[in-house]
Amino acid sequence: MPALSATTDTQEISREQLREGGRRLMLDAAFATVVGTLNSGVVLVAYALMLGASSTVIGVLAAIPFLTQLLQAPAVALLERVRSRRRVAIAGLFVARLALPMMAMLGYLHDHTLALVLLVIGETVHCALNAVAGCAWNSWIRDLIPDAKLGLFFARRTIWATLLGIAGTAAAAAALQFGDPTGRGGGSPVAFAALYGLGFLSSLVSTWHLARVPEPAMPTPVPGRRLGRMLIEPLRDPGFRALIRFFASWQFAVNLAAPFFSVYMIRQLGLSAGFVLLMSIVSQLANIVVLRGWGRLSDRFANKTVLGVAAPAFIACIAAMALAGQFDRPSWTIAYLTVLHVLMGMTSAGVALASSAIGLKLAPRGRSTAYVATNALVTAVAAGVAPLLGGAFATFFEKRQLRFSVDWRSPTGALDLVTLSIGWWQFFFVISALIGLYSLHRLSLVRESGEVRRREMLQHVLNVARRGVRNASTVAGLRAAVAFPAGRVVQERRQQRTTPRRAA
Repeated sequence: MPALSATTDTQEISREQLREGGRRLMLDAAFATVVGTLNSGVVLVAYALMLGASSTVIGVLAAIPFLTQLLQAPAVALLERVRSRRRVAIAGLFVARLALPMMAMLGYLHDHTLALVLLVIGETVHCALNAVAGCAWNSWIRDLIPDAKLGLFFARRTIWATLLGIAGTAAAAAALQFGDPTGRGGGSPVAFAALYGLGFLSSLVSTWHLARVPEPAMPTPVPGRRLGRMLIEPLRDPGFRALIRFFASWQFAVNLAAPFFSVYMIRQLGLSAGFVLLMSIVSQLANIVVLRGWGRLSDRFANKTVLGVAAPAFIACIAAMALAGQFDRPSWTIAYLTVLHVLMGMTSAGVALASSAIGLKLAPRGRSTAYVATNALVTAVAAGVAPLLGGAFATFFEKRQLRFSVDWRSPTGALDLVTLSIGWWQFFFVISALIGLYSLHRLSLVRESGEVRRREMLQHVLNVARRGVRNASTVAGLRAAVAFPAGRVVQERRQQRTTPRRAA
């Protein structure tokens, strides 16, 4: 059997090496997922709240993962200079993950202000170098895995990541719930040190396996298009520019509110961080259950039609979060939040799937990489700016409350008073929903071939549901839209243009 064409420095990569590399990549995905579930998201927010973080600090922490994605663009130039994707990826990941043990010890500092500053610095270093390493990893794996096996490879990685993500989230929830000596489930310095320490150990195992994956040599550089010119080109396309405007406004609307759901449930509703993590699991499970169904609808009724149904439903969920504090009984609040997270998981699955697909579909054939990259960079800026603004203006809303009172007479003739109070983060949820309505207007200006009216798709879903009833009688993806396709950008920059420019 002949060896594969991919080569390392001097040796060809055999089928056995490729098979072993695939196994190492699965182990890398497993341990890297543990790092993400134990050291980011709700865990990071709960850690910051334990240290006394203000709304501004929470907004900064929420913005860092998005804004650091901008480093992937200059990372492309770094790869062309270093000429070793594995070296850049391993070095970036190793240094990035050295921030985790430092962050693990911050709960023991008496000066919480200093601890929060170091937490922000550690998260910035971790995310920034991860972005650079991610750029190298994408290009590396794109050249390593044969095209015919890419779909199976990423499907298997997704399954591993999802299952271990749920298990890791459950473990983190238990640690925060039972590791708090006060009994409030908000965590303790010991619990957070354990979570970040375990995350660091997992990161070392992840990096060790990744370092043993073979790397194909980068092809000899050839003259190609400049990166800046590649990224500006999509902005001159009226059709794709309309799509970018929708994505930017959508990411701004969603990330104005979504990063603060955890803060709202912990601070204002008095729920534990462990319960918030449990809600994250509920949302992930709902996402997985409906993902294939959204894919079928996307293929049959076009991506814009799916967005036209899933996006308004997700916006409605954001607005509905403002009502979570209106219940008198805690059990009702918990039931309400559970149903709401199921709906958010289901609708966010449709938005994420259709968003990725419509971006590729509307990009011109042969130039999709530059189009998707530009869209990712623009939406990353919008997604990063939103929580910064949300956190900066949070203090204004925290000191104010909006109350609606309605008098009405019961059948017995007694005069009752019904009061609806909206305060704190609920202002943000309402404002976010209103901006979301504007993003839906931007979506209406996007044109996609094969799109149909939402009513037709909803009628189809209802018909399928009726058949299912007769026969059987029985949030938290949003960074995919800002995933920079670095590997394909590196590859496209190396390709020689075969068609001459037209004369002006």
